[in-house]
Amino acid sequence: MTPRSVTSSRLARGLILVVLAVLVATGCSRNTRDDENEGVPVTELYDKGHQSMRRGNWNNAANTFRRLVAQYPYGPYTEQALVETAYAQFKMGNNEEAVSAIDRFIRTYPTHRHIPYMYYLRGLTNANRDTVFLQRVWSLDSSRRDLAAPNQAYADFNTVTERYPNSRYAADARQRMVALRNTFARHEIETGLYYLRRGAYVAATQRATYLLETYPQSEYQNDAVALLATAYDGLGNETLATDARRVLQQNEPDHPALSGNWPNEPWKIRRLNPFATERTAIDTDRD
Repeated sequence: MTPRSVTSSRLARGLILVVLAVLVATGCSRNTRDDENEGVPVTELYDKGHQSMRRGNWNNAANTFRRLVAQYPYGPYTEQALVETAYAQFKMGNNEEAVSAIDRFIRTYPTHRHIPYMYYLRGLTNANRDTVFLQRVWSLDSSRRDLAAPNQAYADFNTVTERYPNSRYAADARQRMVALRNTFARHEIETGLYYLRRGAYVAATQRATYLLETYPQSEYQNDAVALLATAYDGLGNETLATDARRVLQQNEPDHPALSGNWPNEPWKIRRLNPFATERTAIDTDRD
């Protein structure tokens, strides 16, 4: 073996030892961080978790409360720690973890005084599932996304209002249900306009009728009537089209459909711009 190869071999062994030392040190520090709460009294752990929450350190709060539950699986501090863990996960945007913690609490303590809040928090979490960064920045329309999570949120808020109508969360839950109903109604009108653009007039009338029957008094009920009038015109049914326009005249006399300027689709070039906020005929008609 040449002197150069001997030197290279020693360097390689030296590097391996350095890497192993770093890994061991990292593992030890991680274990130290994991174990710093081990054996701490339950009251101190609870106070520590709350201090983290007051500082907005949601991750540290969740870890502290999880340690509390693991070390002290029974008692009032444990019950409250599960509630705080779910809220911390919600604040971090960890929606799956938040729902999991909420469901665990509901199963374990079905008659607990915080049950109304947990259903309310689950509603907030499910309503927040589709609120991603790009949607916030470019104002993407949630009604055109998957509505499974908003539907679950609606069911959660409905549970609060029906089972716990006197709770402190019932009033806000009702308001959020109204907003969600408008989202669902908008989904129907957008779908109906899609059919209208493609000449599927029967499908458009069905969507408008479904909206009016399922979501009465929504923000888009007059748009649904306008959709009926336009679709019936496309079908050549002047009698039903006239009836729809008469109803629209009574409810919203300045609706653009009555002047023949509806639906007013966005400029096609705008749709090609990936940085433009998402707009549809509903938005342009309200400008």
